[in-house]
Amino acid sequence: MTRRDIEFDAEGTTLRGWFYPAEGTSSAAPVIVMAHGLSAVKEMYLDRYAEAFSQAGLGALVFDNRNFGASDGEPRQEIDPVQQVRDYRHAITYAIGLPEVDRNRVGVWGSSYSGGHALVLGAIDQRVKAVVSQVPLVSGYENIRSLVRSDLIGGFRDMFDADREARFRGEAPQTVPAVSEDPAGPAAMPTPDSYQWFTETHELRAPSWRNEITLRSVEMLREYEPDSYVHRISPTPLLVLVAENDVLTPTELALATYQKAREPKKLVILPGGHFDAYTKGFDASMVPARDWFLEHLQP
Repeated sequence: MTRRDIEFDAEGTTLRGWFYPAEGTSSAAPVIVMAHGLSAVKEMYLDRYAEAFSQAGLGALVFDNRNFGASDGEPRQEIDPVQQVRDYRHAITYAIGLPEVDRNRVGVWGSSYSGGHALVLGAIDQRVKAVVSQVPLVSGYENIRSLVRSDLIGGFRDMFDADREARFRGEAPQTVPAVSEDPAGPAAMPTPDSYQWFTETHELRAPSWRNEITLRSVEMLREYEPDSYVHRISPTPLLVLVAENDVLTPTELALATYQKAREPKKLVILPGGHFDAYTKGFDASMVPARDWFLEHLQP
């Protein structure tokens, strides 16, 4: 398996990542376009998925979201979900221009925040012929309501407004931790498993990850509703992978969104929590995704 570094233009911003050619074929092959979730960088196990897809005869293009990791973009550590969806579309445009890729066999894979992006892409980009959405964020509004005590939400709104005015004056964006050791502390992902996974994975695999995002990123998260797109994905085949005990992107929210999707679709319940899919539950999450793409992207 020989991956290569790639970069491509996203309307003036250079995004960087890896391309994994499909193994075992000399002809143009399907391609899976992949990016990570909230604040994460590509080294946080996306290489494992891409390698597995490549070994199965599927090309894989993995990239860092703008403002994160190896990709350019300002302000650093800011997450605009609508822009991230557009960047997936730039990545697709780049991928289908590669000689190793069959432009008519494109799949998208996303996980957590980008699992929501995969749902939106399946609905709006007709070049996408198969979708895999793993432990997805389906509603920013409902997700925040499930994680933040209701009596604290008003304080967040005041912070958003103050940050907007400060940025208007030319001041630097306010930031908040992505994760916190104290579940009651300020953090975009205030769950113990989030803190454990991000800090351990940072030490093991991803030195470029930084434990901060802009406050405005949380405001944009609250505005983002992939659920509103899901009924439009059909007839593109959709696989949704939901963790049975997901406390970060709650299981019940993802299951309700899956019910709104039309056929063809498939649901797989993964053992464990949100982050187990990347580690001890890797085979449980990778194999159904790989097989879904092979089923729906083969000539």
